[in-house]
Amino acid sequence: MNANICPLDPMERLLVATDGSEVSRGAVAAALQFAKRYSVELIAVAQVLTNLEYEGAVPWVIEQAEKEMRHRLEAVKDMAEEAGVHCEIIVRRGEDPYEEIVAEAVGHKVDMIVMGTHSRTGIKRFIVGSVTEHVIGHAPCKVLVVPPDATVDYRTVLVATDGSRHSEAAVLEAVAIAKRCNSSLIVVSTASSDAEFATAKECVKRALEIAGKEGIKTEGLTLPGKAEETIVKAAKEKGAGLIVMGSHGRTGLMSLLMGSVTERVISHGNIAVLVAKVR
Repeated sequence: MNANICPLDPMERLLVATDGSEVSRGAVAAALQFAKRYSVELIAVAQVLTNLEYEGAVPWVIEQAEKEMRHRLEAVKDMAEEAGVHCEIIVRRGEDPYEEIVAEAVGHKVDMIVMGTHSRTGIKRFIVGSVTEHVIGHAPCKVLVVPPDATVDYRTVLVATDGSRHSEAAVLEAVAIAKRCNSSLIVVSTASSDAEFATAKECVKRALEIAGKEGIKTEGLTLPGKAEETIVKAAKEKGAGLIVMGSHGRTGLMSLLMGSVTERVISHGNIAVLVAKVR
């Protein structure tokens, strides 16, 4: 089996958030691989960032940006059609990119959103840290974040857990992937103090028990240090081609794990991150 195209849950629709630029090529490549593997519809969404005051003052700038964006997405559509994938392209105007991405995901009932780590959209450049955070926080499905030069490789999968129900969803997702792909599974939990070590060890133990029932080759790591740095370092040392994480931490919706840990894992590493959702 191709280690870059592992069968996940059956999918019907896949959404890739892109502007067709070089920095989003990793996300586009991964989305095309999944869409071809599952013979599913691909929806490519991009947004021209603007505001009402600016749009009213210089509408021609916005129109030109939209025209350029559509041209870039046409190139993505051409690549999809060459791969035998039906692709719909959607260009939207607005101030908040995540709202359009989530709205399209909900409207089209997509099974997964694929996006890059940063991009250039319309008339200004933005870092998708905050956009990704909001997409993950509001998306109805799992989200795969792919850095520009990364490829999604399933031979070794790392899952981070803190014992929350969101990280439990990540563990189940990672176990399912490892079982289908005959992957090695690395389970990591971090502790910033001695007092947290016992809890972290218990999180790892529970995850290993779940994986063990499926006959998966596993390794458990309870590590000290800052969570994002420790997770990225462990993933690199173990040669992981995918990191699986939950969308929120132990503190729940009031404190997104994405905002403090997952976002930094994404921005500090060059490894694809799959953010699982509670079903």
